[in-house]
Amino acid sequence: MSVSARHYDTIVSPVITEKSTIVSEHNQVIFEVAIGATKVEIKEAVETLFKVSVTAVNTMRVKGKTKRFRGIAGRRKDIKKAVVTLKDGDTIDIATGL
Repeated sequence: MSVSARHYDTIVSPVITEKSTIVSEHNQVIFEVAIGATKVEIKEAVETLFKVSVTAVNTMRVKGKTKRFRGIAGRRKDIKKAVVTLKDGDTIDIATGL
């Protein structure tokens, strides 16, 4: 498969949190993905960009919180996260980037 701009648009950024570090020990990586991305598109993008084999993709939509800044109410954007399970032996080093 060749790399296209569509793959870069599907994967927005890696999620680097304490919980994502814990699941990385179980061959899983968490990405923020485009709201309209499907599981098949996410799998294809991860396999193409990182040259790994994906066994499963689980997605969740996270609603944006309402926050106040200097007394003015605002709202964070909605995001979609994908938990990507990799084949045994495959790894993605998030720290190095693409």
